[in-house]
Amino acid sequence: MHLLIVAAGSGRRMGADRNKLLLKLRGRPLLAWTLESAFAAEAIGWIGVVGQHVDHSEISALLQGAPKPVAWIEGGRTRQESVERGLEALPSDAEHVLIHDGARCLVEPSLFNHCTEVVRGGDAVIAATPVTDTIKRVDEGGMITETPERAQLWAAQTPQGFAVAALREGHAQARAHGWSVTDDASLFERLGWPVRVLDAGPANIKVTTPFDLTVAEAVLAQR
Repeated sequence: MHLLIVAAGSGRRMGADRNKLLLKLRGRPLLAWTLESAFAAEAIGWIGVVGQHVDHSEISALLQGAPKPVAWIEGGRTRQESVERGLEALPSDAEHVLIHDGARCLVEPSLFNHCTEVVRGGDAVIAATPVTDTIKRVDEGGMITETPERAQLWAAQTPQGFAVAALREGHAQARAHGWSVTDDASLFERLGWPVRVLDAGPANIKVTTPFDLTVAEAVLAQR
């Protein structure tokens, strides 16, 4: 399985002046933990790390001596554009691909493996977790307009897995119609293509704020 790790994050919400993936988590760059899980996943055979030029040297240092083939891919201005560039850089024999946000550094190797099984079985898939809070839809004036049924709500995460040809077509359609999406499953939704949900469990958080970093520290301390 081919894996693209999107690593072009900023540190704005973290209150940092650099890519949050290069901040230290238990003495190592956050991205190093993500890579460790990817290297440990038996299903992953090739990894592309999509990042910004300014971080090239620091991220490349993390890839030295990698136990699997790893490629550096320069990303675009948005996550959507970065993934598209990652797809362009895949080896010619790539039939399926997993997309993973580098900031989800607590991902277990088994989650990569399980997503791979689903994709190779013929389904597009996303890791996700059931919503436990009651969700409110709110209008521009800050007033509640609706309470969606919680049992049908899931919080989308990564990895997300697809057939390469289908995902490339989804991105081509997005360019043609000017669609802007925050994850790749949204492209399939717009095109009416099915996507399966795989329960990722509670720990697959995305490190975005200082509080998230504290939670990640605590989780890793228990492993």
